[in-house]
Amino acid sequence: MSAVAAPAAAFARPRRESYVPAGPVPERAAGHPLSLGRDARARLGGAVRTLLGLAGLDGASDTVRLAVLVLASRTPSETGVVEIRTSELGRWLGLSASYTASNVVPVLRRSGVVSVETAEGDYGQDDGLKCRVLPLWAAQDVVGHPLNLAKKEYATLWRLLEAVMAPGWKHRDGSVTPAGLIGTRTGRGASTDRLALLLLVLEARETGRVRQCGGTVDTKRGRAAATVARLLGCSASAGERVLERLENRELVLRVRLRTASKMAHRSRLMVPAVAAAHGRTVPDDVQEDRAEDLEPDFSDPDVTAGPNEVLETEAEPQVSGASVTDEPDVADPDVAATLHTDHPHLVTPVVPPQLSRGFSGEGRGGEGRRPERACVREDQAADGEDAAAGSASQVAEGGPLRGEQPKESPVDERGGQRAAGAGAGGRPKAVGWDKAQQQRRVGLPARPALQVALGPVAGLWVQLSGWQQDQVQAAAEAEIKRLEGLLEHQGGGPRLLADRLTDRLKETGGEALVDKPYGWLIRKGLVQRQACTDRRCDDGIRLDTGADCEMCGNVLHIRRARRARIAAEIDRELPGLSDGERRRVLEDRLRQQAAIEAEDFVWRREQARAEQARREAARAVAQEQAEREREVAATAEAVRQTLPCEDCGLQRSAGLCEACGYRRQAEAAIVEAGLVAAAWAADLTDPGDVSAVTAEVRSTMERDIAAARTEYLRAIDPADQEAEPEAAASVLAYGALHTAQQALAEYRRNALAMLGRTEKAEAEARRAYKTEQGRHWFRHNPNGADAVAAATEKAEAARERTAEHLLAVRLKQLREQLAARTEQAAAAPWTDRLPELAARPLDGEAAGAVIA
Repeated sequence: MSAVAAPAAAFARPRRESYVPAGPVPERAAGHPLSLGRDARARLGGAVRTLLGLAGLDGASDTVRLAVLVLASRTPSETGVVEIRTSELGRWLGLSASYTASNVVPVLRRSGVVSVETAEGDYGQDDGLKCRVLPLWAAQDVVGHPLNLAKKEYATLWRLLEAVMAPGWKHRDGSVTPAGLIGTRTGRGASTDRLALLLLVLEARETGRVRQCGGTVDTKRGRAAATVARLLGCSASAGERVLERLENRELVLRVRLRTASKMAHRSRLMVPAVAAAHGRTVPDDVQEDRAEDLEPDFSDPDVTAGPNEVLETEAEPQVSGASVTDEPDVADPDVAATLHTDHPHLVTPVVPPQLSRGFSGEGRGGEGRRPERACVREDQAADGEDAAAGSASQVAEGGPLRGEQPKESPVDERGGQRAAGAGAGGRPKAVGWDKAQQQRRVGLPARPALQVALGPVAGLWVQLSGWQQDQVQAAAEAEIKRLEGLLEHQGGGPRLLADRLTDRLKETGGEALVDKPYGWLIRKGLVQRQACTDRRCDDGIRLDTGADCEMCGNVLHIRRARRARIAAEIDRELPGLSDGERRRVLEDRLRQQAAIEAEDFVWRREQARAEQARREAARAVAQEQAEREREVAATAEAVRQTLPCEDCGLQRSAGLCEACGYRRQAEAAIVEAGLVAAAWAADLTDPGDVSAVTAEVRSTMERDIAAARTEYLRAIDPADQEAEPEAAASVLAYGALHTAQQALAEYRRNALAMLGRTEKAEAEARRAYKTEQGRHWFRHNPNGADAVAAATEKAEAARERTAEHLLAVRLKQLREQLAARTEQAAAAPWTDRLPELAARPLDGEAAGAVIA
């Protein structure tokens, strides 16, 4: 099987002739979006399942997965780019535009499945979207790929999504396009319900019936809920909640059939809209109608649950995506325990088809006998001619009756033919082989990436046991993940692995020459063979580009150059040698050179190990040093936290309490505001003028701070202030800081405005204006509206830059003058400072120490 045909074989569905009942053909709604044929349903269903199974959507929410399907359905087959507004995408998902822009679009971009280009709206939001579903676009023109859709298939998928979940539109001419089946469902869980209904529609037949999952399910939830859960990939409880919401909207039906013995029968899952699209009708009382239509042709046993529907032979996709035949109906797990799991459809039927009604006793032997019971011989007639006698099993024929002591079984005497039990077809199994074979899967795994990767070895896959298939699947998934890490663009790992397996099979000679499939796959087929040190090399081929490996070419070039160099040395040193002697000497010297290189490699490897050990030791020493420094810093911080405040003396304030810190920042802001005001309003060469301006600014800001403090004291309760004096002092100090910072910002704006009017700023603005006006794109019309607007903008920018530069230069000059005056000022003597220190109040500990 070729690498191109493998995916087609993996996704192909077996065709089987279906029984067509006699009578008039039911009318079918022509052109209805939900009236899909079998081929269209299989094609679109495969594409949808492939998109939902992409690696980039693992763990993604149902909202993101549904958004991928919506974008895929709107994809133009010519360009692959979907242009849509965020609000419109949100309407298709049943969500608001803001939620879609903040929670859906970023996840789509990070997933790597959809490339998203956004256009900002009036308020900076992601308004317009240009999206491309990358796997869908990459699969174009790939024969057999499930995502290689034709233009008419895109149109069919788009019409299907419109019929299921279109939000509805009101046109300018007054006409109204109605919403889809679930288009009015919005809010929490809307995307999940829409996705579930879409998947159910794709699984529904022309009668509206949905193929339910097989196997054992939770009897408290039911098989219908388990089917929805497996379609969505969620838990059974979540699937049941989704199913209940769809039932409340009458979009799906859980139909319970009734039997002649009045016992509960298996329920069915139906989509009425699909049946109506195909011209079918669902009766009001489906239970009674179906029970009357399915009257048996033979008497109903009293001990059974009643007749079932005639077994349909049409092959339909299971929830997992594999193609299997429709299983017979059994008791519904909602009211009874599960009887048995589905049997594979490849088993040869051993029961006459006209009597097949889906009972668990059918198909258990070559003669169609029911399973052995303890009362099998007691049911026989006295004359021994009853039919039950002829249908007794071999075990019952030779085994003890009920109540007798068990003896050595005749089965053991026959050589232990049934030691491990027989399968569904009555064939005995080996004891040790039963557990390994019971998990065997005939088809490839349902994951699309594995179906593409393992497609070339599908014949070897069916020869593996269940355990071996699990091991090969795990190894293939790990190799795909590793290959994805080597590629620049995601999604090419499965194709690379498929090409590798195809090449390996060509080397071997085909699948027929592989005698041990498991060993060949694990040790040869799935293993990368590097011909050089490049991790991207596989048998001399670059995995990322598909071209010849440059490193391998370099290795070959080096080896050939070395051989030519040694040959030239031999010709120069030993002339006149015969061809045989020359070849022998050349091989000897090549072996010597290889030994030298091997020794050099060993030496370099030892040096690398020693260097690695040295780096690890240095790293350990650095870590110990960092740990000691952290401990010292933690100790210093703990000591600092115990220090009192430098300004007010408050204990355990880390050297400065919160209120004093705010006061210092406010004082710094006042000083900075005075310097900013003096930078443009005072003569910088006159210290007296500078001092007058700064004093005026300080008095103004102190008045503002006092007014803000008075307003705060008027607003708070005096009792609260007395209860928490430290907190009140911090709030007052923070209010003063806030007022000072606001005043500083205002002084800075005034300074920049005044400095922007200076001669230097005006000159710089004029130069920028002329320069911009003289650009070559404005030379044809330098006085036009565009040229004047651009030149004005550049002139204002130059004016602002000049004003900022002048302010920075003058502030630097003022700070230097202030620092010089501070250094020249002599420190106040202790006789002047002692009265101030004596007036400072003492805290409790200091007062107690003084009294003591």
